[in-house]
Amino acid sequence: MSTEDNRGTEMYRERAETVAVEAGEGPAVVFAHGTLMDRTMFHPQLGALSDDYRCLAYNLRARTDRCADDYDLWDLADDLDALCDALNVDSCVLAGMSMGGFMALRFAHRYPERVDGLVLIDSQATAHSEDDQEQYGQMIEQTRAAGEVPEGLADIVKNLLFGRTTLDENPELVQRWVDRWFTYPGEAVYRETSSWLHRPDFTEEVSDIDVPTLAIHGEEDISIEMGEAEATVEAMPNARLVPIPEAGHSSNLENPEAANAAIREFLEEVY
Repeated sequence: MSTEDNRGTEMYRERAETVAVEAGEGPAVVFAHGTLMDRTMFHPQLGALSDDYRCLAYNLRARTDRCADDYDLWDLADDLDALCDALNVDSCVLAGMSMGGFMALRFAHRYPERVDGLVLIDSQATAHSEDDQEQYGQMIEQTRAAGEVPEGLADIVKNLLFGRTTLDENPELVQRWVDRWFTYPGEAVYRETSSWLHRPDFTEEVSDIDVPTLAIHGEEDISIEMGEAEATVEAMPNARLVPIPEAGHSSNLENPEAANAAIREFLEEVY
């Protein structure tokens, strides 16, 4: 681990209270957000589940002052290990949305003793296609050069992050996130996406992850199609998939009632 990587990880050990929020008491459930999102995307889950569980949501590096570091998904897994140390979380159910799910699978592989179960939210073990890698690569190069998320690009990205129902029926939610994206440094978005864009397929490795796993996936998700979630669940020894209707790539935020019901049922089985 380089000195730069170590400093990024040590932030989670030494400044845990600045990157994480928590609510409730009981068995721990930790939430890791996706690209362009932050810990607040899990407010619906913290509000609904904290009556029975110790719920924690935290910001990954892209939403911190270490946003310009060069890092990958394994570094993000080490960050979470440090955060768990700092917050006295021996083990947890780890819920990760998209990029957070990519990281969660690697965390479970590297730190199996810390994982009681996994919740994969609109995520996958498979790699992105070459076409996707090229498309996203061009988008983040444009963002890096501009120093911020360009307005025209934000119009494209909102269709990737939210489903048709949300775009049509809850435009206020979408606009709140679009406005937030405009405040991100371009380098942060570049590093964030680069951390996972060219990752290798992880399907063979997830066959070794035998903890209970729930995958929830928006039926309107066009960023990661349902088939990728199905392939991931099929490769894991103890996993199931619950489709979330009227939701896209941010299904826990777009249809929290359905997402929370599935997660609560899963947590009752694990704990």
